[in-house]
Amino acid sequence: RPKSSLTPSFPISQMRSYVVAGDVYAVPPHVGRGGWTWYTGSSGWMYRLLIETLLGVNLEGDRLRLTPRLPRNWPSVTLDYRFRQTNFHILIRQSSLIPEKSTRLVLDGIEMPGVILLLVDDRRDHSATLDIGMPGTGNHPGSAA
Repeated sequence: RPKSSLTPSFPISQMRSYVVAGDVYAVPPHVGRGGWTWYTGSSGWMYRLLIETLLGVNLEGDRLRLTPRLPRNWPSVTLDYRFRQTNFHILIRQSSLIPEKSTRLVLDGIEMPGVILLLVDDRRDHSATLDIGMPGTGNHPGSAA
């Protein structure tokens, strides 16, 4: 198999891809083996990093604050959030059609102010879309689109 620039120059980890290791051995004969692979402290912080920071999903009582920090090459992300007996289907998408750093939140077809979803436990499915202005598109607040 040809080597690409993405082929690591070190031994590939022998751990399962869905766990977080506390350490990876670098000394023969165990090079690449992971230890503490079900280390809950590491996986807990990784979960918080991904959910709360990257996706920007933060529960505040009966409110869900959406402040994503998506990479520029991620046009959108979807997630399903369950609040007690009620499901919220959320689409977060980057848009060059709205001003940079601006947001537009729509819940069940109704535009909402800000970036906070009020969570109600009415046992119905709800759909939310958060559009966020893409950075670096030149579409700044007050400029012509």
